[in-house]
Amino acid sequence: MHSYLEFEKPVADIEGKIQELRALAAGGEAVNVEDEINRLKGKSSQTLQDLYSKLTPWQKTLVARHPDRPHAADYVAGLIEDFTPLAGDRNFAEDHALIAGLGRFRGQSVAILAQEKGSDTQSRLKHNFGMARPEGYRKAVRIMDMAERFGLPVISLVDTAGAYPGIGAEERGQAEAIARSTDKGLGLGSPTVSVVIGEGGSGGAIAIATANKVLMLEHAIYSVISPEGAASILWRDSARAQDAATNMKITAQDLLQLGVIDGIIEEPVGGAHRARETVIDRTGSAIETALADLAGKSADEIRKHRREKFLAIGRTLS
Repeated sequence: MHSYLEFEKPVADIEGKIQELRALAAGGEAVNVEDEINRLKGKSSQTLQDLYSKLTPWQKTLVARHPDRPHAADYVAGLIEDFTPLAGDRNFAEDHALIAGLGRFRGQSVAILAQEKGSDTQSRLKHNFGMARPEGYRKAVRIMDMAERFGLPVISLVDTAGAYPGIGAEERGQAEAIARSTDKGLGLGSPTVSVVIGEGGSGGAIAIATANKVLMLEHAIYSVISPEGAASILWRDSARAQDAATNMKITAQDLLQLGVIDGIIEEPVGGAHRARETVIDRTGSAIETALADLAGKSADEIRKHRREKFLAIGRTLS
């Protein structure tokens, strides 16, 4: 059974009727319901397509946060062979919000940085809902240093509401850790590709997303602050999150037009959670293409490419 979002209620109602008809047939009732089930399936598919053809920014935010959406661990399992996780920042602790390690991506050795939210209560608590602490970003710097030393491309998967804002994180230098991770990403001599697979929240996201190529899934979001946070600041009313989402230009389509990202990975109708394997494969193909575009460049050329990319953001806006 799917977990339906509020705006998907028309689809939920139709698919609920399909389940009722199937239960009726399974109960031994002497009725032929196949024709009606097929009709309702077609209606459900068309309704879903209609809804997803005109999603508002707030609705895209809800899709990006869908609990059944494939998470970073799913992409790592589906795309990376011989994955070897590397733990700890060699300073304080291991941060489970950020998965890091080495592996092989379609025959090529790579370094991986991936923000993991968790998929159930236990794993969400373990991974702190994808909100990294300073040690997570220091671990990211360690992995990027290693990748540069051995000439490995870096693939980062972004999915976080933001860096963890707790007292302990602040005491251990959260802002400094984010700044150093961002700086390391900008100056890295290895090619880097980043994909926003769900939420890309604030500095917690940009710390591992300062890449040569930044891609987003079709219904992912990428913003300096959450819509709820922006609404609280601008209007002192978090209930106006829908207005904030619209005005902040947080969707992949808006950000591609603004030049903040380099490409959009199409999702199946109904979102990534409705066809997980398809989305993971498409993401792999997009990463492969991005890495191929960067192949053969020297470290200086890689740095120059990245520098020009980020300096160009906003320069061409009219």
